[in-house]
Amino acid sequence: MSIDWSALGSVFGVSLGVTVALVALFTLGVAGLSKKESSQGGSAVAAAPRRARCTCRPRS
Repeated sequence: MSIDWSALGSVFGVSLGVTVALVALFTLGVAGLSKKESSQGGSAVAAAPRRARCTCRPRS
């Protein structure tokens, strides 16, 4: 049994490229959301705990 090193390298290269692209898109999305929230005078980070706190309250 022999290993096709060129195919293995090709798969590694493609998976690395896709990983870098996904991380870049995620980073741009987070940066865009934080810029949008700061231009509206709010904060995306400060809004999250309020929502989480509201969903934990028992309904009466």
